[in-house]
Amino acid sequence: MTIFRAGRTGAWWMYLVAGHLLLGVYYLIPVSPAGTTGQTVRVVLYCTISASAAIATFTGVRRNRPQWRRPWVFLALSQVVYAIADLTFYTSHYVFKYTVYPSYADIFYLGHYPLMVAGVILLIRRRTPGLDLPSLLDAAVLAVVAGMASWLYVIGPQARLTSPVLVKVASLGYPMMDLALFVVALRLIFGAGPRPRAFILLTANLLGILTADTIYVLQRLDGSYHAGNFLDAIWLSANLCMGAAALHPTMARLVDRAHVKDVGLSRGRIIALSSAALAAPVLMLIHDVGQSSQDVLVLAAGGALLSLLIIARLAGLVADQRKLAITDSLTGLHTRRFFEAQLPLEIARARRSEGSVAVFIIDVDRFKSINDNYGHPAGDDVLMEVAARLRAASRSGEVLARYGGEEFALLVPDAGPGRLSVIANRLRERVAEKPIPVNAGNDDIPLSVTVSVGSASFPTHGDGPDDIVVIADRALYAAKAAGRNRIAVGPEPLPAVDPDTDGAMAEFLCQVADRVDGWLHRYDHSRSVSRWAGVAAGEFGLDAPTIRVAQLAGRLHDIGKIIIPEVVLTKPGALSEEEWRLLRQHPDFGYRLARMVPGFAGVAHVIRQQHERYDGDGYPDGLRGADIRAEARILSVCVAWAAMRSNRPHQTALDENRARRELWAGRGQQFDPDVVDLFLDLHTQGSIGMLRPSGLSIQEAGFPADFRP
Repeated sequence: MTIFRAGRTGAWWMYLVAGHLLLGVYYLIPVSPAGTTGQTVRVVLYCTISASAAIATFTGVRRNRPQWRRPWVFLALSQVVYAIADLTFYTSHYVFKYTVYPSYADIFYLGHYPLMVAGVILLIRRRTPGLDLPSLLDAAVLAVVAGMASWLYVIGPQARLTSPVLVKVASLGYPMMDLALFVVALRLIFGAGPRPRAFILLTANLLGILTADTIYVLQRLDGSYHAGNFLDAIWLSANLCMGAAALHPTMARLVDRAHVKDVGLSRGRIIALSSAALAAPVLMLIHDVGQSSQDVLVLAAGGALLSLLIIARLAGLVADQRKLAITDSLTGLHTRRFFEAQLPLEIARARRSEGSVAVFIIDVDRFKSINDNYGHPAGDDVLMEVAARLRAASRSGEVLARYGGEEFALLVPDAGPGRLSVIANRLRERVAEKPIPVNAGNDDIPLSVTVSVGSASFPTHGDGPDDIVVIADRALYAAKAAGRNRIAVGPEPLPAVDPDTDGAMAEFLCQVADRVDGWLHRYDHSRSVSRWAGVAAGEFGLDAPTIRVAQLAGRLHDIGKIIIPEVVLTKPGALSEEEWRLLRQHPDFGYRLARMVPGFAGVAHVIRQQHERYDGDGYPDGLRGADIRAEARILSVCVAWAAMRSNRPHQTALDENRARRELWAGRGQQFDPDVVDLFLDLHTQGSIGMLRPSGLSIQEAGFPADFRP
């Protein structure tokens, strides 16, 4: 057929249009009771359209080259068997006037179902990660409803007929096969995975076959079926949709794996499941069950099964929502929030039993170059594979989490300092053992991916969660500085600070802070916050290194806003929901920028936590109370005071009394009450002054002397 020589983009719709034009011609050909010419032409047209679907399917497989061809091969073979069945039926019916039911054609018609079901099942298994129990339960619920209706109106009446055995077998075979096809079709529709136009065409084929077959069996029951009626249009249109689906360029994407399972209940699913729950009582009302006790038994069993399936679906939904709250959507690992919640619990348990806890921070080496050279989808593939290898290298009882970006964290109970190097090397070697294939255009390119690992343990290297994480993070930096694809254990000495590089990095971040201040304020906002945070931290009883962390975090707390578009930061009116969502990411952006400076891990964590609330309703991690670092609890009060006392694009400055009342109102909710009391006392004493004009040096802002301007 010349139509298959068209370009790949247009072949599918040209085939679909040409096929339906032939279908229209098929119905326009007049057939006289005595004549055979018109019948012969109709038979030729019908079988040509039917056979074209098989040819188109094989052509699509050859031209579009899906990575996994087996599902499409089964579907193509099913079309071949179906075309043979059509040729056998219409030749025997019109040419040889053989109208006995069942005929040899029914063997082929029934034989095409297993091939089609097998092809759809292979598609499902390839597309959907794991079992995908929610979609399976949804499909099962609707399949039970279809089964009850099929029993009442199709299977039951056929089973009770006193017809010959072959007639009964064929009559029962069609609805049973249709029911099997209906189940896998529902599973495909409800399952996860890409849904390009080829998916829609394939779905139309399945639903068309099911619709026509159901009407065919009903017409056979009441004796109204005759060859060449409107059912031919439905069957042939369904076959044309199969051929068009295979010819469509997106058919190759139907075998792509879904990265994320769809576990939610959409509005359509809620309506479908609610309707299914009412199916049994509705069917009992509209059907005269007094005619057969079998119907009562089927409806009762179906209703009970429906109830169990819906209960299981709802229970699974609750479990999935709980899991989603602590699961990273890309890698399937635990979230950073879950990891940081588990670490204090494990340390408390180790403290009671005089045991130990180890923390490993794992960072993918040169990950930015992967995104830059191969694109973010390739980067996502790398992260998923690294996560899978780290999961395989971890043991039962350990907590593996995606810590942020390309970082992962592993929590290992009862791991003393002597085991840290062994575990860290196991993680590093498992990731580097073989290349990771990433898709680049039409080819898979193997990438050699490595990780660096930093580790620390309680109580050897630190006395609390923050200490352990900071020390492990510092060890990670030492491992990367030593050449990457390395491990480091405990408080490894960092390389000496190079004032021309690391000092320049710190100075650059100060310039970023000043740039943001210039956008938003007429004052040296960040310098004033740094000074207040240092004063408050000293009065709060923190030691000198911690006071310096508070000062540095205050100086750099707004650097993440450099990534936010200036038009959003300086917008005079109320921000939209999307703009607020973007603005709330600035603590994480600031955290990532501060992490670039050696020794600034603690400063970075304080910047990230500046908008956490004492009552747990803050962001980005929803920490509460003492889980928030003391420096961050101090910083949040200082930042709030500076914000209230300055004119900003969307807010006028408050006077001192109003600002004091606002701080007091936030005690125990937004702010640590002890910090608020201390800050207000310092303000009364005059230690918290006005926002200062610009001009402070970097040493006045609290930076170490070896960080040169």
